[in-house]
Amino acid sequence: MNKSILFFDIDGTILSEKTHIISEDTKDAIETARKNGHLAFINTGRTLEELDDRIFSIEFDGYICGCGTYIMHKDDVLLSNLLTKDCMDSVLRDLKECRIEACLEGISTVYYDTATTIPFICKQRESMKARDFNLGTFEDENIDFTKFTIWLRDDSDYDTFYNKQKNAFTFIDRGNQFYEIVPKGFSKATGIQFLLDYFHIALEDAFAFGDSTNDLPMLEYVTNSVVMGNADPALYSLASFVTKDVDENGIRYALEHYGLI
Repeated sequence: MNKSILFFDIDGTILSEKTHIISEDTKDAIETARKNGHLAFINTGRTLEELDDRIFSIEFDGYICGCGTYIMHKDDVLLSNLLTKDCMDSVLRDLKECRIEACLEGISTVYYDTATTIPFICKQRESMKARDFNLGTFEDENIDFTKFTIWLRDDSDYDTFYNKQKNAFTFIDRGNQFYEIVPKGFSKATGIQFLLDYFHIALEDAFAFGDSTNDLPMLEYVTNSVVMGNADPALYSLASFVTKDVDENGIRYALEHYGLI
């Protein structure tokens, strides 16, 4: 059996959005794949600071964070893309002028606007605070982020914001007026390509597991694309294999299907 490299999204893929945990069966399946000699990496839109003990409860070989903007193998940082101060200043200015709510995601700090009143954002901020994430505000003097997410209000001027930032960032529509914004030239697919080159592994030995629109680049890129049963059915056409729901041990089912465990 060739040495394969496995890339796992988090939310809705290994982490249940119903129970908010990673099942023991999923943990065991991934650990068994590693014992069989395969590499296992997280490949997420979350930045490093947004990972928590649930993710670290599994020993991965490393992490692709922030949609390919930050890559770690064990304790070594292999890639870290940083935005310039001028770029970050322009984002902050345009968010304010266009009346758009946002979360600015950094490697070591996550920033929220203290003026926001949107219940979902307030709840998310309090949840992160309760889990001891390092949180900052838009007013911080040395603000430093690598990507961000936005939520549109009824009075938001999305078109103006998009046209001002489209040359610097890729906009991923996550639905329900929610967008994930990533620097141009980076994606979950570029993170995979980086590690395939780094480990000298062929594309046909790469497996990607995902369930949402920000997984599209990696699902389209790899030869072996696994879409979770709980995913948006629109993703099914991209799949080499549609596995079971995350809450029905879908990770194990897929790894067994491919003979990886």
